[in-house]
Amino acid sequence: MNPTLDLSAAPPWAPEQLRPLLAALLPVLLQREGQLLAIKDLERHTLVHVNEAMLDFLQRAPGEVLGHGDADLFDSPALVTALRAADHTAAAHGQALTSEHRFEWKGVKREFSVLRLATEPDAQGRRWLCSVWTDLGPERERANQLRLALEQIEQQQRAHELLRREVSDQALRDPDSGLYRRAHFEDQLRREVDLSLREHREFSLVFIEVDPPPPKVLALGAAGTHCVLEAVGRLLRSGTRAMDASCRYDEQRFGVLLSGVGLATAHARMEGLRRKCASQIVVHEGQELGFTVAMGVASFPHTAQTQEALVAASDAALAEARRRGGNHVTLAAIRFESD
Repeated sequence: MNPTLDLSAAPPWAPEQLRPLLAALLPVLLQREGQLLAIKDLERHTLVHVNEAMLDFLQRAPGEVLGHGDADLFDSPALVTALRAADHTAAAHGQALTSEHRFEWKGVKREFSVLRLATEPDAQGRRWLCSVWTDLGPERERANQLRLALEQIEQQQRAHELLRREVSDQALRDPDSGLYRRAHFEDQLRREVDLSLREHREFSLVFIEVDPPPPKVLALGAAGTHCVLEAVGRLLRSGTRAMDASCRYDEQRFGVLLSGVGLATAHARMEGLRRKCASQIVVHEGQELGFTVAMGVASFPHTAQTQEALVAASDAALAEARRRGGNHVTLAAIRFESD
């Protein structure tokens, strides 16, 4: 049995018997973890012991460190003052205290967490201050790398989600006008009907059709038609609110759902849009193209009490606008219930 650690003479874990073992283990543990160890004479404020890691950090020989104070080792008065204040605080409290110190050393910004513990006076009245310095740089760097990695993953996730939505959205949109297709529009129309029935509010449905194109547009064929459809889509998107909905209803018609808007207001808004279409200049290969539209406006529930009847009423109003020669907004007839 090790003669310096006789556990048979006292209960297990007796502190006085463990001290030699702990004294031998502590420097090894600190060195392995890369922590800096320094012990000071509190009366003289000079170092009496440092480990190899502290010497490596200070880049000095033992004779240049032992017996010297912080003012001899560090050229920053502010750092020396901060270290001295932390030493005094630890000595006054008589318990382990931790503080952080940030400073520039050898042209590099460093950051340390320092654990300090002062001893009680010995038989000669001397007190010692043990400090263990932990370099926070690697920990901060790992945390920063983790943060950057998480940010990159989050950015990739957002990009994938945006791409997924764009692909999904493109499948719902008409390539010529950029507006939603009929299926998506009808889903919104059904929701608007349900909302109207629950909250007793009105809304309007508008069908729009581009009037027969002038010869200049016809001469351009598909390219001219595409330019006109694109212009209509752009005007519908800019001329409606976020709560409204516009779509390419079919090959000939566009649909506009005006949420919470009655027949008179819908007519006024569509009349303004009709004028914009008539004055819109579309340019293709240096040629100015013009177009006009016909519109039919119906409202729920004043002109129709079901979704099917509303579509039919708006379509009938559009047919009347076309019969009048186009470039016209026509209102659906309001039905009056007889007793």
